[in-house]
Amino acid sequence: MQGRVALVTGVSRRAGIGFAIARRLAAAGARVFAHHHVPHDAERAWGADDLEAVLAAIGGEVADAGGDLAQPGAPEQLMQAAVDAFGHVDVLVCNHVSSGPDGALGELTAELLDAHWAVNTRSSLLLAQAFAAQHDGRPGGRIVLMTSGQNLGPMPGEIAYAASKGALAAITPTLADELADRGITVNCVNPGPVDTGWATPELFASVADRLPAGRWGEPDDAARLIAWLASDDARWITGQVINSEGGFRRWAPTRGGGDPDAQRG
Repeated sequence: MQGRVALVTGVSRRAGIGFAIARRLAAAGARVFAHHHVPHDAERAWGADDLEAVLAAIGGEVADAGGDLAQPGAPEQLMQAAVDAFGHVDVLVCNHVSSGPDGALGELTAELLDAHWAVNTRSSLLLAQAFAAQHDGRPGGRIVLMTSGQNLGPMPGEIAYAASKGALAAITPTLADELADRGITVNCVNPGPVDTGWATPELFASVADRLPAGRWGEPDDAARLIAWLASDDARWITGQVINSEGGFRRWAPTRGGGDPDAQRG
């Protein structure tokens, strides 16, 4: 990764997947442009982190920008900010996610569905488009999207989230085909249940019982895979949806309720 530039979205908490990805890529020699949207975390039960501490702990050469990617033009502006900072972007990791209000069938509204679509799906596709537009064909072009395993089992009460993240898994082969001749690989990662501080104690214990290792995934478990996909070692891998779940057994009932499948970056 020496000399390459990676734009990683959703880098706002040291307990999060985005931070682990950014740190892994920086350790491999990449210059990192970190996107964050602190107000999203501040509104959630887990709360916001100290952004200066987050950025300092990534290591290496880091630039950053905040922003709500649901806003019109925000994805393109973010890509331009990364290009302005480093001249080019070689790797795009769309780790950002909206974990806002959701519902089961009968509880949905157009506004709720649109809110998830705008952040989780639309902004990721627009970022991929902006990435491709600035890519000059040099070796090492990589896009990594993030999904949540909704195609492997139900996600009760999270229809808007599951639909928006499922779309990214579904479109991955098409994006990979469109960008293959440009020297850009496109893959999608489902990190499975990852401990980023969002689960209730009851849900945490229930899901841990359903993982052969007896523990949830750690953010760095996902980061290791994504850093590999961004490397030259993965240049022959494209159009794939990779489930990295530690053997998660979905058929066992959860005792704590909620959603054990959702990625919380």
